[in-house]
Amino acid sequence: MSAISALSPSNPALLVTTGPESAGKTTLARDLARHLHWPLVSEQSRPYLNELYLRQPAGSYTQADLLAIARQQWQTEQRLLTEGHGQLVCDTDLLVILVWSEVKYGYCEAALLELFERSLQVPRHYLLCAPDIPWEEDPLRESPHDRAALLQRYIDKLCNLGLSWQLLQGDPQQRLHQALEALPHALPVTPQA
Repeated sequence: MSAISALSPSNPALLVTTGPESAGKTTLARDLARHLHWPLVSEQSRPYLNELYLRQPAGSYTQADLLAIARQQWQTEQRLLTEGHGQLVCDTDLLVILVWSEVKYGYCEAALLELFERSLQVPRHYLLCAPDIPWEEDPLRESPHDRAALLQRYIDKLCNLGLSWQLLQGDPQQRLHQALEALPHALPVTPQA
């Protein structure tokens, strides 16, 4: 039995795209979900901020907004898992929000840290997308000149937390190939009787 076929709702696992802004996370997540036929957990910050900016100026979010986004992201994961989907592809997760909070505010609120730790109860493998592709302008993006420093922050965070991860580089097809090639070794699988 292959590692991929041993995954099941009783043995859940998540593949999570992560990394700096405009690094190809959404493209990779969509490509993986399509290729693997796994449900996709979409990035929750984009619709949240789009809605928020209809009522107030762009960039005027707060720590409370980041916590609300984190809760939406986690609840979406949980809903799909409780519906019986054992494997998910996540277009980011709470790690992005944790790093975002640390960069924007210099710290992370305890409630966000607790939610992040809770989310890690479901095994996940992080696909860290290098910012080796051109920046795409977007009104929701904030850090076009800090992508290399942000990449290093993600590497440090993933290593310090002892999380399963790999760095992906190149064009979308190269990244997809790298992720699929490592998948059987990346996700924890327990033997099924």
